[in-house]
Amino acid sequence: MLIRHFEYLVALAQERHFARAAAVCNVTQPALSAGLKHLEECFGVVIVERGHRFHGFTVEGERILAWARHLLAERDALSQELSAMRHGLTGHLRIGGIPVALPVLPLLTTPFAARPPRVRLTISSLTSREIQRGLDECALDVGLTYLDNEPLLHVRSVSVYRERYVVLTPPNGPFAGRTSITWAEAADLRLCLLTQTMQNRRIIDAYFEAIGITLDPIVETSSLVTLVSHLRRGEWSTILPHTIRYLIGDEHGLLVLPLVEPAATHEIGLIVPDREPVTPMATALIAEARLIDVEAELQHETLYASDQFSRT
Repeated sequence: MLIRHFEYLVALAQERHFARAAAVCNVTQPALSAGLKHLEECFGVVIVERGHRFHGFTVEGERILAWARHLLAERDALSQELSAMRHGLTGHLRIGGIPVALPVLPLLTTPFAARPPRVRLTISSLTSREIQRGLDECALDVGLTYLDNEPLLHVRSVSVYRERYVVLTPPNGPFAGRTSITWAEAADLRLCLLTQTMQNRRIIDAYFEAIGITLDPIVETSSLVTLVSHLRRGEWSTILPHTIRYLIGDEHGLLVLPLVEPAATHEIGLIVPDREPVTPMATALIAEARLIDVEAELQHETLYASDQFSRT
C-alpha cells in the first residue's frame, strides 16, 4: 500500500470524476484506477461504486476516505515541521473565511506572508458550515469565522475582533443627518442582503425576529462584491458588519449608520482542528493573530481610507 494511492482516493472525492482526479494527480486514468483497486485488495473491501462514471463510495469507502484525509494531513504537517527545523517556516497554508470577515484578513496575512523564507497562502470565501466541513475533511488548515453563535465542533479558537452592525444607505434617503438607526427602522429600507446560506444573514434575521419582524429583502446574493456593486447604484441599502468600511471607505457615496436597539456584537476569530500536533503554519498564523490589535488596526485603516477617498 502506498501513500500515493490515498492521494488518488482523496482526489477522486474532490473531483467526483475519474479523468479529472487522474489529471490532478498527474497520472493516467488507468494508473489511478489501478491504485484504487490496489487499496481495495489491501483492505479486502470495495471502495468505489463501479460504473462507467463515478457514482460515489461504498460505506467502507467513505470510512477509508476519512482516514486517508487524516493520514495525508498528518504527512503534510510532519513535512512542514521538518522543513521548519531545517530552513525556517515554509509551506502552503489553506484558509477559509466567511465573506464578511475577509476584508480584515490582510491585517493578519500580510505580516505572516512576510516571514522568511517563503509561505504560500490559498484563501477561499466560504460559508461557516463549509469552513467547518473543510476543517473536518482536512481540506483547510485554518478558518476565520464566528466563534459565539452557531456551534463549532472539534476546533480550537482564538478571538480576532468583535463584529458590530451598520446600515449602508443613500445619503439623500430618509435617514440623512442621522447618526444611528434602529433595527425596526432598517426593516423599511429597500434592502439588498446576503443570502441565508451565510451565518451573517442568519444573525441579522434573528435580531429582526426578536422584535417581531420578518425581513423580505428585494435582492439577495452570496457575493459581497455583488452586494457592494448594488449599493453603488444609489438606490439600495444593506446591513453589514462595521468592517465593511475598511473595504469601501467612508466617502463612498453612502451613509454608514450604526444599528442600535440593540447595539449587537459577535465574536470573529481563527479556528483550527482540535488535534495534535497543529501544523507549524497554522500555529504561526495564530501566534501572529495574538500579537496584532485588529480593532486598533481597523480604526486606523478606516480613517486612512476615508482620507484617501476624500482626496480623489
